[in-house]
Amino acid sequence: FKGGDTCEYLLSSGRFLGEKVWQPHSCMMHKYKNSEAKNCLIDKHVVFIGDSRIRQLFYSFIKLINPQVKEEGIKHGNIPFEDKSASIKVDFLWYPEVNGSMRQRIKSWTEGSVAKPHIIVVGAATWSIKIHNGSNEALAQYKINITSIAPLLEKLAISSDVYWVLQDPVYEDMLSESRKMITNEKIDAYNEAAVRILNSSSRNSKAKVKVFSVSKLIAQETIMKSADGLHLPESSRDTNAMILMNVYCNKIMKPIDGSCCQPQPPLTLIQKIAFCFFTLSIIGYLIISLIHRNNYRKNKSCTDLESGEERKPAVGTPNVSTLEMLLHCFCKLGLIMTYFYLCDRANLFMKENKFYTHSSFFIPIVYILVLGVFYTENTKETKVLNREQTDEWKGWMQLVILIYHISGASTFLPVYMHIRVLVAAYLFQTGYGHFSYFWIKGDFGVYRVCQVLFRLNFLVVVLCIVMDRPYQFYYFVPLVTVWFMIIYATLAVWPQIVQKKANGNCLWHFGLLLKLICLLTCIYFLSYSQGAFEKIFSFWPLSKCFELNGNVYEWWFRWKLDRYVVFHGMLFAFIYLALQKRQMISEGKGDPLFSNRVSNVLLFISVVSFLTYSIWASSCKNKTECNELHPSVSVVQILAFILIRNIPGYVRSVYSSFFAWFGKISLELFICQYHIWLAADTKGILVLIPGYPMFNVLVSTFIFVCVAHEISQITNDLAQIVVPKDNSTLLKRLLCIAGFFSGLHFFSAMQDQSRH
Repeated sequence: FKGGDTCEYLLSSGRFLGEKVWQPHSCMMHKYKNSEAKNCLIDKHVVFIGDSRIRQLFYSFIKLINPQVKEEGIKHGNIPFEDKSASIKVDFLWYPEVNGSMRQRIKSWTEGSVAKPHIIVVGAATWSIKIHNGSNEALAQYKINITSIAPLLEKLAISSDVYWVLQDPVYEDMLSESRKMITNEKIDAYNEAAVRILNSSSRNSKAKVKVFSVSKLIAQETIMKSADGLHLPESSRDTNAMILMNVYCNKIMKPIDGSCCQPQPPLTLIQKIAFCFFTLSIIGYLIISLIHRNNYRKNKSCTDLESGEERKPAVGTPNVSTLEMLLHCFCKLGLIMTYFYLCDRANLFMKENKFYTHSSFFIPIVYILVLGVFYTENTKETKVLNREQTDEWKGWMQLVILIYHISGASTFLPVYMHIRVLVAAYLFQTGYGHFSYFWIKGDFGVYRVCQVLFRLNFLVVVLCIVMDRPYQFYYFVPLVTVWFMIIYATLAVWPQIVQKKANGNCLWHFGLLLKLICLLTCIYFLSYSQGAFEKIFSFWPLSKCFELNGNVYEWWFRWKLDRYVVFHGMLFAFIYLALQKRQMISEGKGDPLFSNRVSNVLLFISVVSFLTYSIWASSCKNKTECNELHPSVSVVQILAFILIRNIPGYVRSVYSSFFAWFGKISLELFICQYHIWLAADTKGILVLIPGYPMFNVLVSTFIFVCVAHEISQITNDLAQIVVPKDNSTLLKRLLCIAGFFSGLHFFSAMQDQSRH
């Protein structure tokens, strides 16, 4: 289903999500703030011409520029409005009937050097019905008058945006006696006449008068809430004004969450190069595959005609060369990236706004929890936070976060605060996992570092190129990357303290604790010194990675939000491994972690702590204040969950294979959702099948999960090729990667220069 002309859809069709949220067909509507409206309309002149209904629309429109405006002034007269700070003029001209007076005013703008308004909004009919008592003669005269005005409006539409507002239906039961002749049947007849006559003579697409018919649909749902049966309630008028603002401003302001009326962004130089690279990879892979296929046929066992013996193919030749595997990976990746681009950059598929309801979030949560419990298996080992358990933990957290994003649950503060704990738990696992590896293995080699960095960043780097987005846009990957480097630096810097060394002398444990205290001090200092933090990350080339919209504030905010949790993960790993080494915990199958009494006490404290945090998070009233407390208290619920999950032996010895499967591709799921499950960079929802929301979610989810799984496999395959174990080969690859990023920076600079 092609998206088509989203402006046409915005002006003519849509539906209500809930009571007040309007969803245009196929595209997303941006909610303009006063500052954005002013920036869009700077030095512009807007004119509303018509009756009392158009006057209502005029007031709703100017309130988008200045919310302090009150609906005062002459009811049956002209009303001027001016915002001198932005040089914006908005006028309402009282012309309740389509007649000679209206024609003369419109004609004056088409003559000579008179300044034409940039936006003209016209509409009238109910006064003609009322004054002439709904007579057929009045309708005939209305048709004649519109016929005389239409060419003038079309002439103005060449250089200005001209909108004809169709008449909204009325709620006939509420109309006063003096308005009883205004029936919906009459209104339909007038609307039909206007639509038929307007643009009938115009062949130039640029000279078309835009018919604003969406207000009819809005009125059909809300007119019964009208005070007099004729005029729309305020919320409906505000929706119409917002639609009008989107039609005009989206192509100027280009908001991410306003896909209606936005043209497809042009391909950048880097995107063109990426397209050529993937195309050549696909062609190269096909050529090599054909060559190998022909060679296989030639070498296939056959009978020698002279000796009568069977020939055998050459032995020892590898089935798949490194080059073929590389091209195969890039071939698949190229096809997948094409899908990414089509979903979220080309105007091919539809996009819709999110709309939160409690059922849209909690019902899927219950459903996946039931599925997760259904697929329960025994673990291979029964250690605390064993591999299956951490995969399970990542899996169910990722699924909850995905449901949170697609349902728009960020508007509900209690859910938001609990999701913040899940993000913190990911970072806790980062601290726990990497600390455990370095502490036990003592492997601080370049190979390990490069493997981790490649697996974390490969997909994001490709998306930055293909989707034309900065690295910091995918904020979670920079976050875990920086924390990995911090963990590595903390443990690798002299003196290197690992478990093997510490077992020989207990003093090394105090040395490690001293390192952790130094790390905590640095974190504390940077979290309360925004200036120092921004200076560090404003130096080139760090600034190229961590700037978003020209500054590093977003990066500072994201880092600060979970600043202590990685440290908590490292500290927990240190304490746990020390207890394990001294055999102070029991990790046998079915055994409680501690003695029965201690286990019961800790379990009780954990449950109470878990519930206490949930009660606190659910009672949050102010997001800013709760975010300030979050870094210090999130560890309470994380530790409580770990103890509840691991103290009882029977709970520790089982895991959900369903959640663990998703856990293995959790990073790919988190990143891929930006463009092929959600839309408009996570602001909306991708619509592959319009009109069937549930079926659409099923289809898009299936494709999304398959793609994430495939990308995970591609990343693993490429990691083996790009990051080899041999140090000399690895050094060459690192030089190639440095050359790649230098070239990327060069083309990026060229791109920025051409934009400016």
